[in-house]
Amino acid sequence: MTDQALPDAPSTGRNREPILEQLQRLLANRRRVLEVGSGTGQHAVYFAPRLPQVLWQTSERRVNLHEVQRWLAHAPADNLPAPLELDVTGSWPAISVDTVFTANTLHIMPAKVVETLFQRLPEVLTADGQFIAYGPVKIDGAYIGPGNAGFDEWLKEEDPARGIRDLEWLDQLAESQGLRRTEINYLPANNQLLVWRR
Repeated sequence: MTDQALPDAPSTGRNREPILEQLQRLLANRRRVLEVGSGTGQHAVYFAPRLPQVLWQTSERRVNLHEVQRWLAHAPADNLPAPLELDVTGSWPAISVDTVFTANTLHIMPAKVVETLFQRLPEVLTADGQFIAYGPVKIDGAYIGPGNAGFDEWLKEEDPARGIRDLEWLDQLAESQGLRRTEINYLPANNQLLVWRR
């Protein structure tokens, strides 16, 4: 299989290094990660070999699962098992992890699905578990950096239920499930990496 035949999400090539820098710190003492919404799988195949202490479990909806499978077959790693089928609003796998990670999903999922995601976290997170999310957010109603206002408008034109989320709303969802935000890290291209812990 050639690289040209593989599905490609160009943003992963631009953001993977700054995300990895944070994950190396946040996952130093962690062992099991569930990635929700693995997309093409490009993040996973980049992160897993560089985080050898962690079992990196990818997951995707059935319609997109083949893309993850292709990337994992192309770039296998000992700590990168076969992807799981996971629809946030459907049944979740019966697993226990100390970290749930998601990238560029909270603004793509409809708001009701974001709510469901937070509601389901306690089912899979250990007592000291953490939820790490990467992507753009608004703070006090304000966009972070240029370009995000236009991006938000485009998202809502595609689907009014999508959009860049308010950090305060995400914090409320987390707190309702016993998680408290401990970090906000400002990364390139007007994105943030957020951490909530039980």
